[in-house]
Amino acid sequence: MNSLKTTLLSGVITALLSTAMSTTAVASQATVDTLSQQLKVNYHVIDNHAANHGVDCSSLGGDWGACNKATISLTNDGPAITDNNWAIYFSSIRMILAVETDQFTITHLTGDLHKIEPTEKFTAFPEKGTIEIPIIGEYWQLSESDVIPRWYVTSEGAKPKVINNTNTETLSDFVSPIGQQWQRTPDDHNVLMTPVTRFERNADVQKLSASTLRGQIIPTPTHITVGKTNIALDKTGVNLQLKSLNKASQAVLSKQFQQLGVKLSDKGYKIQASIDPTQFENTVSGAYLLNISDKQATITAYDESGIFYAVESILSLIPAGEKPTITTAEINDAPRFDYRGIMLDTGRNFKSKQAVLKLLDQMSHYKLNKFHFHLSDDEGWRIEIPDLPELTSVGGQRCHDLSEQSCLLPQLGSGPDSDNLGSGYFSRDDYIEIVKYAKDRFIEVIPEIDMPAHARAAIIAMEARYNRLMAEGKTEQANEFRLVDPTDTSNTTTVQFYDRRSYLNPCLDSSKRFVDKIITEIAKMHSEAGQPIAVWHFGGDEAKNIRLGNGYQDINAEEKVTWKGTIDQSKEDHPWAKSQACQALVAQGTVHDIEHLPSYFAIEVSKIIKDHGINNMQAWQDGVKYAENAQSFAVDQVRLNFWDTLYWGGFDSANDWANKGYQVIISNPDYVYFDFPYEINPKEHGYYWATRFNDERKIFSFAPNNLPQNAETSKDRDGNVFNAKGTKDWPGSYGLSAQLWSEIVRTDKQMEYMMYPRLLAVAERAWHQSDWETPYVKDREYKLGETQYVDQTTLLNDWTRFANLIGQRELAKLDLAGINYRLPIPGAKWVDGKLHANIAFPGLTIEYSLDKGKTWLTYSQDVTVNQQDQVMVRSRAADGKRTSRAEIVE
Repeated sequence: MNSLKTTLLSGVITALLSTAMSTTAVASQATVDTLSQQLKVNYHVIDNHAANHGVDCSSLGGDWGACNKATISLTNDGPAITDNNWAIYFSSIRMILAVETDQFTITHLTGDLHKIEPTEKFTAFPEKGTIEIPIIGEYWQLSESDVIPRWYVTSEGAKPKVINNTNTETLSDFVSPIGQQWQRTPDDHNVLMTPVTRFERNADVQKLSASTLRGQIIPTPTHITVGKTNIALDKTGVNLQLKSLNKASQAVLSKQFQQLGVKLSDKGYKIQASIDPTQFENTVSGAYLLNISDKQATITAYDESGIFYAVESILSLIPAGEKPTITTAEINDAPRFDYRGIMLDTGRNFKSKQAVLKLLDQMSHYKLNKFHFHLSDDEGWRIEIPDLPELTSVGGQRCHDLSEQSCLLPQLGSGPDSDNLGSGYFSRDDYIEIVKYAKDRFIEVIPEIDMPAHARAAIIAMEARYNRLMAEGKTEQANEFRLVDPTDTSNTTTVQFYDRRSYLNPCLDSSKRFVDKIITEIAKMHSEAGQPIAVWHFGGDEAKNIRLGNGYQDINAEEKVTWKGTIDQSKEDHPWAKSQACQALVAQGTVHDIEHLPSYFAIEVSKIIKDHGINNMQAWQDGVKYAENAQSFAVDQVRLNFWDTLYWGGFDSANDWANKGYQVIISNPDYVYFDFPYEINPKEHGYYWATRFNDERKIFSFAPNNLPQNAETSKDRDGNVFNAKGTKDWPGSYGLSAQLWSEIVRTDKQMEYMMYPRLLAVAERAWHQSDWETPYVKDREYKLGETQYVDQTTLLNDWTRFANLIGQRELAKLDLAGINYRLPIPGAKWVDGKLHANIAFPGLTIEYSLDKGKTWLTYSQDVTVNQQDQVMVRSRAADGKRTSRAEIVE
């Protein structure tokens, strides 16, 4: 009987507890639902120069002693909300240093993820009222895109919900205008882009006639003589006789003709090709001779890629949306660099397979031949690996799981759900398809699995695997690919504010087994695609603790300065400093010290790469900085993506790497990073740590094979001129690569906006060396406004031609391909009571409005307008379907 009573009592208690828990969960969900629907977030940057206005940014620990003041406003649109059982999670690329209210706390979790919670002094979100949370953040916030969307609410036992007004890519929905806070420092000499300043920037670029542009090709051939005859292709079509070219690549070219409205016909204009390397003095893959005569086009190529590029040149001559024609011409052409690349980061935010294929299409049109595929990072693992399902099921997904056993925590605006491009990966079949697609277009895919830093997604995934297998009693299997040393208690902070679980441990045999497994599986995919891996990208960047960097000083330092962050550096460690496995390697003399571990690991990985029959390794330069030279590695050749900014000394430090035997790929952030804004305007998307803008004109004017020359054509981050002089011998660049990092490039459309039309300018500089580019001369000094080595007239004429080709021809082709390229905003100003307007790419349609954007008129010449009216300007795409951002002409 006692046993029966106990059982009955236990059942009653269980039922009561279950009911109570259920009731609590329902109440929590109701709170979450209410907050997500009724609250409206507003983020307002108050002061980007807080250190100049009484805030002790140094004592708050701000890197370089810099901090900003901002206000988070939470407006309740409905009845009062008194519940305090909730938390708001949000992404901030700026570390929050202080909260100036006693009603809330803000806690940093990992990466950019922060959490707002109420304190005991929180009373309520008042009905139809607003509560403000004044905060101090690190550095500056100069752009709307510094503020990340998809803030979300959670409560115990409830499903998280995104706050409605933050669930958007239209950041102005919850971010106040930056206004006068766009300057990084009070001494910032950059120029804010407005209609008036754009007008001044565009003023020296005139519209050219169609006859002047006749026979022009992008990228520009080495030598071209344009004939006098236009050949109509609308009726006859073309007859492709490309027997020396593989059938898959022939099919690519055939499709491109058809997309331009040119049919394929045995009776069409003949395009005939052959391969004859003896016709070329130099061994240059991709070189070709092309004679376009009245009766046929004849191609003699160095190799198959030469045939492909010659036909692309013919296709370049054909306009979009008009009757297809080409111009007679004689062309002798060859690429400037062996390496003409684009790096796409899919780790931070995923990009769809279709977006990647579209990118490869455009790369082929403009003769770019290296696709650097960044497949992993702290925020995501993006490729399926057989036998390691957690890499994609955990490392390729984000959701609100604080244990991170089922997914990574939300980052970079993904919110708590996995239904956006914060999550995703390429299946094995996807990847093989991409490599095949690239191969058919003479593009080499260079996979990058970033290590030993930027490896958090892999580490978290392998920890989930470890826990699963340990629970199954499979200890040996659990440890096979484990990437962390459980003895490591190092206190480290990465550049993106992750902890020690961002660094794969280079001292473990299991880490090497992991690398071998990944290379094995990806190499199999390449072999199945018919393009064996020729180059493996190691990554290697930023394996450091940012809080031991030059922007900080120790709290006990005898002489402290206000322009550094003051922290207790005795609590900070270099990565792996407390790992017993790594300490053993140092004690044995295997590695000089802890800081040398990344380069040690790079050398170890090069041995694995070599064992796979891959003879070339690529890395970010800082990943190999402690290696003696390129001969320290097991592979035959090591290539470096060089990413020092020029004005901080990169104009000369590039020489150091080249003179150590590395093949230097120019990848400078201050010229060819596509995740930076097009112009200096808070509305423009992008990071700006290296420069405030990278527009097409700046990229076009970049001299990648004489880095000091760029001091005569551009300025530094703050709009100041700088001196540049190469003090060492320079054997020359191996190539040029543009990079699109995707921290705040969350969608495919945003990717295309940031990529195009800048990609065309990179293609031009990678393929063609212009007459205004001067040869490198050791110890020659350059400075804008003082030296005159660059022929500025030739440069202007060259840019004018190129800008007109983009505006009058190339953007229409991007329209045809469905590319969401950026449309430039027109320049405009008042002169003697008339509206004058111009545009960066002459030929694009300029529109203006006199009724606050309700109706728009086409601008063709100066217009007399009442200056009391509010006049707005914008541009329209060649196909008429899209417009640029509209701005008021003050």
